[in-house]
Amino acid sequence: MEREYIRDRTLEGHESARKRGKTIGGAGVTDDDMLSMALHLRDQEMSLRDIAKRLVITTGAKKGQHPSPATVMRMLREHDEQTT
Repeated sequence: MEREYIRDRTLEGHESARKRGKTIGGAGVTDDDMLSMALHLRDQEMSLRDIAKRLVITTGAKKGQHPSPATVMRMLREHDEQTT
């Protein structure tokens, strides 16, 4: 019962923060240049893992590292949803 109370309060706090314009989670590592490169590589029928290996994060604490395949997939999916 205590666990459920804590969970409910946490979810309420997240919802309240979103209403105030705050984001929950880590900083975004994708940008428009990375998206255009990922789209170009996808057109060449490369796998998500290969695309992720070729992309490089240009800002933030993870600068110089490669995004995960899940990040690439999420970025491409969001782009596809916006264009359709």
